Amino acid sequence: MLTWKLIFGILLAIIIANIFFSRANAEDVDEEVKLEIKNFIEETIAKRNRAIVTGEEESIKSVYDMGTKYGTWAYENEEKKMIYLHNWEQKQGVKITEILPKVVVNRISEKDNGFKVNFTCSTEYRYVYEDRPEEVNAARIGTYHVLTLINKGDNFLINKEWYTDPFADSLNLEKLKVDDVKEFILAQEPKDFSNLDERRKASVEYANKYCGAATEEEFGYKYNKDYRNFNPEGGDCANFASQILHEGGKFKKNSSWNYSKGEATASWVNADKFKSYWVYSGRASVIAHGTYDKVYKASYQLMPGDFVAYEKKGDIKHISTVTNADSRGYALVTCHNTDRNDVPWDLGWSDKNIKFWLIRVHY
Repeated sequence: MLTWKLIFGILLAIIIANIFFSRANAEDVDEEVKLEIKNFIEETIAKRNRAIVTGEEESIKSVYDMGTKYGTWAYENEEKKMIYLHNWEQKQGVKITEILPKVVVNRISEKDNGFKVNFTCSTEYRYVYEDRPEEVNAARIGTYHVLTLINKGDNFLINKEWYTDPFADSLNLEKLKVDDVKEFILAQEPKDFSNLDERRKASVEYANKYCGAATEEEFGYKYNKDYRNFNPEGGDCANFASQILHEGGKFKKNSSWNYSKGEATASWVNADKFKSYWVYSGRASVIAHGTYDKVYKASYQLMPGDFVAYEKKGDIKHISTVTNADSRGYALVTCHNTDRNDVPWDLGWSDKNIKFWLIRVHY
């Protein structure tokens, strides 16, 4: 039976394979048509982002093929994401003021009555706390997309879309005392990391450089090519966290935690075993463990170079490394799949069924 991790890995592998294949092979789509499609995608992404800021979900419906099951699903996914983000804003006491995407089209091919498009999108979300609108915070999320477009008259419509959705494990705020959480968050102050340990600083620098589609354009939106990408095997988050601790933090490999020539031990590459190794080896310790409402206050103890493990149904599903804090001292994380850079640590994760492990790394 296929697990969700394997299914995710297969889908992501297909996307990434198509991206790299397209870079090495000529495309047979007319250049003028390519430009039209690229413009449509950029305008569509911009329209979706404006709808998030304004709260006008219905405004994006016109770009979807609502007469089909997959077109309707694609629209409903975006609608769900918008609702989720507005719920998160209320919990956090913030307002998303601007969303700036950078679209890189990797491949366009003809398909039936339309086109199949592979593209990468690096999106910067800017937000402010409601009582301090002059202090702008920024977080970047990178996504890999496969999009099917059809021609309807003189227009393109989205017939199908799949991408690494960063909000798939959406926040369920009905069970949280939102007002209490918001009041506590708004009472916090910025963190001073000026005297941060040099190894912690180096860990952050490595994370920022190699966080893939979420990184800055100068780094090419790529992972470190010296390491194998484990997304096809179910996920690359623990592999990336291990790289950060080894390459940046200068933690030495050993027989339990090791990577060599494309092969890795379980504690290097598996999220659950990664967390267990760091805690039980004494190289790290637990700050807090529990659902969001149980740990959000303790999260202010996190420092750049620490990490957060995300548990669902008793299993660790994801690892993110702490790399910064925003203007209210709220911890920000960086990770692979979905690629994130300086994103609030719970964004897209604190569903009622998820528990968090806040881990202090001993540098």
